[in-house]
Amino acid sequence: MIELYESQRAMRNMRRAAMQRGVVAVLDVGTSKIACLVLRFDGTDRLSETDGIGTMAGQVGFRVIGAATTRSRGVRFGEIEAMQETERAIRTAVQAAQKMANIRVDHVIACFSGASPRSYGLAGLVELEAEVVSEQDVSRVLSACDVPDYGDGREVLHAQPVNFALDHRSGLIDPRGQIGHELSTDMHMLTVDGIAIQNLAHCVKRCDLELAGLASSAYVSGIASLVEDEQELGAACIDLGGGSAGVSIFMKKHMIFADSVRMGGDHVTSDISMGLQVPTATAERIKTFYGGVVATGMDDREMIEIGGDTGDYEHDRRTVSRAELIGIMRPRVEEILEEVRARLDAAGFEHLPSQQIVLTGGGSQIPGLDGLASKILGQQVRLGRPLRVHGLPQAATGAGFASAVGMCLFAANPQDEWWDFEIPVDRYPARSLKRAVKWFKDNW
Repeated sequence: MIELYESQRAMRNMRRAAMQRGVVAVLDVGTSKIACLVLRFDGTDRLSETDGIGTMAGQVGFRVIGAATTRSRGVRFGEIEAMQETERAIRTAVQAAQKMANIRVDHVIACFSGASPRSYGLAGLVELEAEVVSEQDVSRVLSACDVPDYGDGREVLHAQPVNFALDHRSGLIDPRGQIGHELSTDMHMLTVDGIAIQNLAHCVKRCDLELAGLASSAYVSGIASLVEDEQELGAACIDLGGGSAGVSIFMKKHMIFADSVRMGGDHVTSDISMGLQVPTATAERIKTFYGGVVATGMDDREMIEIGGDTGDYEHDRRTVSRAELIGIMRPRVEEILEEVRARLDAAGFEHLPSQQIVLTGGGSQIPGLDGLASKILGQQVRLGRPLRVHGLPQAATGAGFASAVGMCLFAANPQDEWWDFEIPVDRYPARSLKRAVKWFKDNW
């Protein structure tokens, strides 16, 4: 835990240094595409030099000066499978974005979608030594949260305080400077598979780049696609990607739950490929141009030419009705949405005051999906597009770029995380001692 805490702190410091230099790249490593955006920060003078959280909070103006995407290789279910292929794809995207920006980039902030995320809600409580809440008290209450034993081989990706309470006055966003006797907090912790993070970090290093931050793409696409009211009142963002669908729930402008379903748009493509016996590239084209999930009377008569270049004249001249295509696509889309529904039920989503669901990501562009999703997930479903970001090219404003745009916002306005505060040194041995005692009890 301590190593990860230290490495996250080191990444935060690296990000701060990159921001002060004025340029940083964001990298969205997805299953179907790898997108890279180069950001230039103005107003870096507003980043004060004081230590601690002060430097990270406070908005920073930025604009996108370079953008590139390339087809993803060597990534499955949002996790790296073939290191060299992925390295080549990342190099291609970063070099093209650098060329457009006409500037060299050394630091990247990356996001990924797989690695089976798990959410935990933690609570901590401390008595205040002085009456006024100080930075040190916030550090103490965060370190007082009892971290669960989340298993070997898993790492903490996000650890955000989502609520503070001071003498039973709950709902405080920042308690510092307020007067009270007892401070408590609720923290949301997201753990992911450690190997997936290490592979991504290693891959970025092999591309001669420094990793200045990591984020879950379910989290960043929620930042980009949910409007302010939805983040405040409670909403779920479902990022339908190529290899996985990310689910995140926001409340009071903080993420309180995240999960992912290991199915996405590529599974729909492979179903079409098997059902129509065509290559994957042809299946992808047919899905993009003619796909849908709701059949009408017209679709029986609308014939789609499959095409192909196998050399077999009869085989290449086949046609299929759009209704048949929808019959292949709909069961898989329903299966993905059913899995998402199960994740939302497990999170207790129906207890939130507002139950808005926002669909985003490349897979959300299938015609008729919002109608089908409202039947399976609940009434209030809308399609979300990422917020407009200064300087973003028109080609990168679609729903497929939600996580890339979210990464820009995450880079410019990071939320407070556990490692932004100096954890008191006396907490270190206490936790390892607790672990040792538990191990001793279990084994003897």
